[in-house]
Amino acid sequence: GFNFLKNIDAKKYEVVCISPANHFLFTPLLPSCAVGTLEFRAIQEPVRTIKNVQYYQAKAVGFEDNSIQCRDIFKESNFQVPYDFLVVACGSKTNTFKTPGVSESEGRTVLFLKHLYHARQIRNRTLECFERAAMPNMSENEKKRLLSFVVVGGGPTSCEFVGELYDFITEDCSRWYPDLKNYTTVTLVEAGPQLLGTFDGKLAEYVSRRFKKRKIDVKTGISVKEVAEDGSKAILSDGSFLKFGMMVWSAGLQPIKLVGNSDFFTKGPTGRILTDPYLRTMGKEHIYAIGDCAVIESQPLPPIAQSALQQAKYLAKAFNKCPEETGPSPSSTLKPFTYSSLGSMAMLGGWRAVADFSHIGSPTSPTDYGSVTGLSAFLLWRTAYWGKQVSLINKVLIPMYWFKAWMFGRDISRF
Repeated sequence: GFNFLKNIDAKKYEVVCISPANHFLFTPLLPSCAVGTLEFRAIQEPVRTIKNVQYYQAKAVGFEDNSIQCRDIFKESNFQVPYDFLVVACGSKTNTFKTPGVSESEGRTVLFLKHLYHARQIRNRTLECFERAAMPNMSENEKKRLLSFVVVGGGPTSCEFVGELYDFITEDCSRWYPDLKNYTTVTLVEAGPQLLGTFDGKLAEYVSRRFKKRKIDVKTGISVKEVAEDGSKAILSDGSFLKFGMMVWSAGLQPIKLVGNSDFFTKGPTGRILTDPYLRTMGKEHIYAIGDCAVIESQPLPPIAQSALQQAKYLAKAFNKCPEETGPSPSSTLKPFTYSSLGSMAMLGGWRAVADFSHIGSPTSPTDYGSVTGLSAFLLWRTAYWGKQVSLINKVLIPMYWFKAWMFGRDISRF
């Protein structure tokens, strides 16, 4: 949504943004915030910094053909906002796959990694586990449980968080809690046969070797079947169990309630809003859907940041070029949206990363530019994500926090 608002001509249209969060989040750097490598404000952009856009801090709770029903998050009173054109860019939420015990323990010992407040929860819980374990009356077994950290999911977000968490534990916590460093364990659980399933197989093997070298326990082909009622133990599909002080669940995505519970749109098999190649929702040509909440019927794309970004820019340019009365629609000047892959990257911690450029360009006829690993990939990862920042202030803050973490270490305060 942020990139759509930044690129649409707000002088041509009266643009209204409705969101319960008054900021937009750069999610690829969220794992860094969860351990203090970066600070929270460095990866968000306030909505109101976008010129000529009217903003309401409210939740959309229902759709109608010419208006959207909203709820004020402060007074919880309802109101309606009329529209000529509607763009739905509400994202997605973490998928628990209805695993027993996960939702019940969420926010306490089981945490997600999707929003800024999730990163704050993870940071506080990590330090809480160390502070609890440092108590003089704590048993050996309880220390081991509290300092056992489990991450569920083998995608880029999970792998990046594992790398950041391991660095935080070994570089910072081991310095301030020297008596506890031998009690800590980090375990990564992935239901699929390998980590980073969408990456080239050789890169996945590199990541597994890298984690093994760093003494990160990687369990592939195994899923979490249940979390104990007290949120202290995970039962795995192979019959074994893992005791933990904190579990970070980053195993998949699903539509948010607004989309999942609505019968207003035609949806695809996974519950995402179905659109045509021009990003118009099926049967409602004045309503558009982009990003994680939508899927193009003829060109299903993974719910990743770069596809959402390309859709946002395409749709904003289409609105800028088309007549105000009709909105973007098939014509000789407007071509269907086509996705072009820029490759995939994942940071592994310890100044290492992987970059997969084996499927660049169109998904139907990609070009193989190989892959990069190690320090070169790490520098490429940081440069690319630094370059994607929109505001000058974040482009200044992010390198400052990187330098601060390298020179002085990460902050271990709880607040």
